[in-house]
Order: sequence, then structure tokens, then C-alpha cells
Amino acid sequence: MLKVRVGQHSDKGRKKVNQDFYGASSPAEPLLSAKGVAVALADGISSSDVSQVASEFAVMGFLDDYYCTSQAWSVRRSVERMLAATNSWLHSRTQQSPYRENMDRGYVCTLSALVLKAHTAHVFHVGDARVYRLQDGAMEQLTTDHRVQVSEHQSYLSRAVGFNARLDIDYLSLPLAAGDIFVLATDGVHAHVDTATMAEAVRRHASDLDQAAREIVQAAHEHGSPDNLTVQVVVVDELPQHGARELTQQLSQLPLAPIFEARAVVDGYRIVRELHASHRSHTYLAVDTATDTTVVLKTPSVDLHSEPSLLERFLLEEWIARRIQSPHVLKPCPPERERSCLYIVTEFIDGQTLAQWMIDHPRPDVETVRGIVEQIARGLQAFHRLEMLHQDLRPENVMIDKTGTVKIIDFGAARVAGITEMSTPLERGDIVGTAQYTAPEYFLGDAGTARSDQFSLGVIAYQMLSGRLPYGAGVAKARTATAQRNLRYDSVLAADRQIPKWIDDVLKKAVHPDPFKRHEALSEFVHDLRHPTQAFLSRTRPPLVERHPVRFWKGVSFVLGVIVLVMLATRHHG
Repeated sequence: MLKVRVGQHSDKGRKKVNQDFYGASSPAEPLLSAKGVAVALADGISSSDVSQVASEFAVMGFLDDYYCTSQAWSVRRSVERMLAATNSWLHSRTQQSPYRENMDRGYVCTLSALVLKAHTAHVFHVGDARVYRLQDGAMEQLTTDHRVQVSEHQSYLSRAVGFNARLDIDYLSLPLAAGDIFVLATDGVHAHVDTATMAEAVRRHASDLDQAAREIVQAAHEHGSPDNLTVQVVVVDELPQHGARELTQQLSQLPLAPIFEARAVVDGYRIVRELHASHRSHTYLAVDTATDTTVVLKTPSVDLHSEPSLLERFLLEEWIARRIQSPHVLKPCPPERERSCLYIVTEFIDGQTLAQWMIDHPRPDVETVRGIVEQIARGLQAFHRLEMLHQDLRPENVMIDKTGTVKIIDFGAARVAGITEMSTPLERGDIVGTAQYTAPEYFLGDAGTARSDQFSLGVIAYQMLSGRLPYGAGVAKARTATAQRNLRYDSVLAADRQIPKWIDDVLKKAVHPDPFKRHEALSEFVHDLRHPTQAFLSRTRPPLVERHPVRFWKGVSFVLGVIVLVMLATRHHG
């Protein structure tokens, strides 16, 4: 696991009050792997008599609230969301105080923070404190001072927490190595002690980091610093093994399940029958004998014992399901009894897949398609709010129950930002989804975004209306940017259906090969399916080259042939 040591010291120096505040937090597992070690340092501004309140609030809020954010979120999103709330609270408190006309006297402070998670250091900074990294004997400054120099003896702070309604904070991520050392220091220290002195103090007191911090503070005081003095020293002793996560650790604790027969009882679940089998998993209809509830029990295929990455994805399904709360996403049923083998339990959906629904309803009306798309979109939005991507949205992974409720199932290909950060991912195939519904950017090796899921949903909507795919099998074959630019969208209007022209325009935008030319958000796509914008309504009928490309090029060839004949005749007569 990640092992970090922290040394800290602060002194008011030559001032009456110490307006600095600092702290560090290293939680126990599993939170240590999920969120990492957090270190923070705040410095109040001298012009304010209450900035020490802001410093304490900012640091304590950082160390407490960061660990309350979703484990699915990336470090950056967690910290930026939390600091935005901290900034808003401090700014509003100043606005409600006697200092609202002079922000320099309000609840304002600088903040520099460090989060060490797995193999990455995340640095967040606003103000004029500094974060250094000491590596191989060299001290590197990682932050930039947010201070404007007016003259040789006059400067002012250009950014601080609580100063404006909106917080602009610097962010930096960099790979970690065992033995890395980080030093955080307020301006009262770094303005009066050079980096060589800091590095030497850390080297001399490597076994007592608190003493190293005290020595640096004392050196700054002896060099005439008139300010508060605070230093934190962080040493990375060990890094976790690549791929060592809470999920993968479970693989060695539970054996793989065998293939179950009907009427078999597994940890209190009575198998009714097998619902589905593939090279990845076996799915069974079962009854919880304790509650008489019908559930679905899913086990990994016995063929996966040598595929740790696929087993990891299998376990990730339950992890994801437990964290998403949406009526349009499959719900888990966490076993209340100890498991004897590896399986997950989910609710039973009494209905059919969207793939089967499309076979049964080959010509659905536009309103029915809208209703299904809207429900799928709400499920996807639940993923995206937690920085998750489904990455394998297809008709087989969508269920429609007998009440008409649509639910997304099968999260085996999902990407979770917070999990991805925990360690270097295990080796996986290039494409985790199904080729016909996978966004083109994946075939270029690019990371997916919410717009990638939007592409998949757009293809599904197109297929429900036409029974075809917008680019046929072309997307999977287009493995270069040039090939993708040459993809030609096949208008849904070519089908003998009463579909408004603007619906075709909306779908064309949703499945555009370039993700930046799709709708900015799923909500925009869903809205446009019901409420055409003026841009869509003002568009004329598609050009002939799009509606009937063969007829178009035949016509062009005919015209060119006529022109050639005329030119030859003219030349002959001449």
C-alpha cells in the first residue's frame, strides 16, 4: 500500500497572531487506496484581522470534505467541487460582514494542497505559498506565485480563496516515485530561505521530519522574516503495487463459481434456471430463500481464471451498481450472507431486452422512440454525474420491463475515473464495447467522454427508427482520422417512414464522427429530439449527393460527358 510520512511545524514569528493553518490526513484502507493522502497549507493575509478564520476553515474543510466526496470521482473533480463550496462560503461571509467593501480585510486566505493517490501526486494551488518536489537532490518549484509586483518594494496578491465569487485554482498532476519528497512553505519561509537550505535540512533530519520543518522555520526567522512561518515535509516511502486494488484483492479471497444446475442452492439462493451464458459470464434466475424474492445471480465464466482484467471488470459491476441511484439503472442486491464463491446478485427485471423489443416493434412511432431514448439518457446521466462512462451501450444491454420502464444493465465495460486513478490499469483490449455502437474516437485510441456514450445512444435511436446503422459497418473499419472524416452518414429519411427532416438532423449531429461536433450534453440531444431549434428547422432538404449518391454521380458523369462531346464537336468544326 501507499506509505507516506509527514513532518510539520508552524510559528507566528514576529507577528502577534499566527494566521497560517495546516494539516494532513492519511486514512486507513480502503479509503487510503480510494482517495489517498491529503496535505494542505493555508496562509491568511496580513491586511485582514479575520483571515486566520478563513485559513482554518479552508484546511479543515479540505481534509474533512475531500474524503466525503464520491469514490467514483477523480481527485481533481473531488477537490475542485469541494474548494468551490469553501470559496463560496468564505466569500459570502465577507459579503455579510463589515468588510464587504474591502475584500482585503475579509475572510480570505491562500491555499496549497497535495493529494497523493496510488502512483500520482495531485497539486492544487492558489496564492503565494509554494509546493516543491525534492527528487535526486534537486528542489523543483511546482507552483506559481499569484502575486503582482507593482514595484521593487510593493506587490499584491492576485488570487486567494474567498476573494471572488468564483475560484480560479491551479492544478498539476505528476507521477510519483518511491523516495519523492515534497515541501510546502508559506511566503514567510520561502522568501527568506533558499531551496538549498531546505533540502539540506530535510536530508539531515530524514528520520525526524518534524525537526526538519522546525529547522527550516527557524532559519527563515533568523534571516529576518517578519511573517508567520509554516512548513510541511512529505516523504513517499512506498507505493502500492500496480493493479493492487480493493477489487482485485477479492480475486484471491473467493474461488470461481462452478456452473450451477437448476434447483441447486448457493448461499441461500435457489437456482431456477440459466438465463444466459457467454464466454464472459453465466446468468441465472434465482430465488432468495430467506425473503422469497426473485433475483438474478451472475457468475464469471470458468474460462476467465487466467484473465485477471476481465475478472476485475466483473467485480467492478457490483461496485458501480452500489453507487448509482437511478430507476433507469440495474439495482444490486448485496448479499447479506457470506459468499462461498465469486458472484454478484441483482434485481430481476421482468421484461425483454431492447434488442428483442426492436424485433417485436420493427416500425415504432417517433414518440415511442423518444420515450425510450429519454429513459436511457437519464440512466446515462446517473453514470456521468459520478464520472463514469458506460462504454458498451447497445440494445442487448438495455432492458424494458412490463411497465415500460427502461433500465441500463451490464457495466462490465464501464470506466470509473476514481478507480482508473488508483493504479495503472491491467492490460485490456483496445475496444471494450461492441463495435457497431462504439464511438469512432475509441478506434483512434482516444479516451472516451460523455459524448462517446451519446454516440452509442444516437445509434440506438437511429436503429429503432430505421432498422439500420447510420454508417453501416464503416465506423469499426475507420481506424484513422482521415478514414473517419470520409464516413458518410446514411439519412434515416431514406426509409419509407413519416419522420420529420429535423429529427434526421438531430440524429446526424448525435452520431457525428467528431465528438466535438456532437451535442454538448445528453440533455441537449434529448431536448432537440422533442423541440427542434431554429437551426434545424431552417435547414433545407438534404442535397442530392446525400440522399441519392449513386444518382448524383451518374448525373455528374452524364453532364461531364455532354460537355466533352460539345468541346470535341466545337474543336472539329473549328
